[in-house]
Amino acid sequence: MIKKNSIGLLELSSIASGMHAADIMLKTAAVEILVSRTICSGKYMTIIGGDVAAVRSAVESAAEQVSFGVIDQFVIPNVHPSVFPAIAGHNRVDLLQALGIIESFSVASLIEAADAAAKAAKVELIEVRLAMALGGKAFVTMTGEVAAVQAAVDAGSLV
Repeated sequence: MIKKNSIGLLELSSIASGMHAADIMLKTAAVEILVSRTICSGKYMTIIGGDVAAVRSAVESAAEQVSFGVIDQFVIPNVHPSVFPAIAGHNRVDLLQALGIIESFSVASLIEAADAAAKAAKVELIEVRLAMALGGKAFVTMTGEVAAVQAAVDAGSLV
């Protein structure tokens, strides 16, 4: 299992280029694919995890080598650890309190917003839903005390 403290994303307008990019990422560096799939309106998204240098190298290499369709890309070094299970849909929350939601038409921006929200206040990320069966939208849900949730949503909304 690869140590993950960084997350990277590559979003493409071409499914073929997206699959090619995922292959390049795995062959470039010691990274783990967290999500690699088609998303709404015919796009393709790959999210990887690993150490900062490996993730940066894999994303940059794939973005340079694919022949067509890079829409967005990012690397978040030292990502908040709750982002990984929220993306995977494995974040179990025992006590629901105030609920916060941030939504976006940009998958990349939404993941950056989730990271910023989790770092800004004492909240638990519930889920990061990424542009599947949502008309291309993505959203993150979180819970905590009212003031913490408001601070987290405010911080995430600035991304």
